Amino acid sequence: MIKAEFGMIDEIDPKKDYSAYEPQNYHCIAIDDDLYLNDWWPKLLLMQTYFHSLDHPSQALARHGVTLIPPQSLPAFQEIVLSDRRINQDDQLIDLALKIQAAIDSQKFMIHYGV
Repeated sequence: MIKAEFGMIDEIDPKKDYSAYEPQNYHCIAIDDDLYLNDWWPKLLLMQTYFHSLDHPSQALARHGVTLIPPQSLPAFQEIVLSDRRINQDDQLIDLALKIQAAIDSQKFMIHYGV
């Protein structure tokens, strides 16, 4: 499995470059990148994000890097995950949906580590 990892940032540092690979700091969960992100890509392109730091606004996910997903983009991301017909058969997706909901509830940024 080529994995994409998602976690929640407790407190975003507007000056920090998040390029370092630190999934343990954000309690990341993994999903199969090829299995899901390719299918979600058209919808992900509509989502406002940042690549590596808040100085680099972008859209979608950095497939080979680090993405910061702001709180205002999380409902769209949650809808993408929840609308995937495979959610009832894959604990990875359920875990991701729960992680997104926790970030929404606490108005926190999420972090994504690409392949």
